[in-house]
Amino acid sequence: MDAPPHTNLSGLLAFVRSADLGSFVAAGRLLGISASAVGKAVTRLEQELGVRLLQRSTRRIALTEEGRQFHERCRSILDELDDARALLSQAAGRPRGRLRISVPIVTYHLLLPLLPDFLERHPEVELDIDFNDRLVDLIDEGIDIAIRSGDLPDSRLVSLPLWPYRSLLCAAPDYLARRGVPLRVADLDGHDGIRFRFPNSRRLLEWPLGMGAQDGMEAPPLRLRRSLVFNNMEAVRGATLGGMGIGCMPDFLVREPLKNGQLRTVLELDPRPAGRFSAVWPSGRHLSPKVRVFIDFLRSRLRDEERPRSKGASL
Repeated sequence: MDAPPHTNLSGLLAFVRSADLGSFVAAGRLLGISASAVGKAVTRLEQELGVRLLQRSTRRIALTEEGRQFHERCRSILDELDDARALLSQAAGRPRGRLRISVPIVTYHLLLPLLPDFLERHPEVELDIDFNDRLVDLIDEGIDIAIRSGDLPDSRLVSLPLWPYRSLLCAAPDYLARRGVPLRVADLDGHDGIRFRFPNSRRLLEWPLGMGAQDGMEAPPLRLRRSLVFNNMEAVRGATLGGMGIGCMPDFLVREPLKNGQLRTVLELDPRPAGRFSAVWPSGRHLSPKVRVFIDFLRSRLRDEERPRSKGASL
């Protein structure tokens, strides 16, 4: 749903900020006008479009279905306008404005420690980060940049490989004290496993047991005593830290627990990367300064040598 040619920018701003903040009062405070002026601007916009965009009540406002579609498009247009203004300003080479990023939930522990340094270097960039395992459509939802792993089939996106990661089998020391330390893949028989199921495909994450096979043979199938299965890697991490079994997780997720002794690695696993993250962004959009500096920052801070190494049951 596109805005007609005569729709003014003030109406679009009033609508988008009201939808973002859920209130005419909050939108007016942000825009420097009264709540009444915001409401009137949105009403004029609805009259021009011939459709209701917001449902009003005494306590809150909410998007209609037509309003939701229009909001996504308008927010993208306003983001593009912010980029265009930055390019034409005297500070065109200086990163500034809101940077909307979509990242997998599992990268929380990887990214969060890095953000203070980024914000200190680029104080005029506002980070708006969505931690979500949903496959986001960057173009339709107005996302500047996303971090993804696996195949990237969308031809509308440009991708840049960032860093590889390994999968590690880990367990809490008290669990290993109770149940014993597996030294071979066969020793996993009878242990409790904490498995991860991908939310989108519903398949289980395979444990990389090839290096634990004997005499060059493939690793035998897992015969765990029982399994806990989660579709959230944070839950796998929490259950493993809680001593509920052996879990398989990406190396960056267990860096701190391995360093402070809360977890220990189990077995010598396949040393090859289990996957690689990539930064992706819409191919039709100008690579703005704020996007470029964020990509460069990730590449400079997430080097291979910063990832934990596994050797037997110790860090």
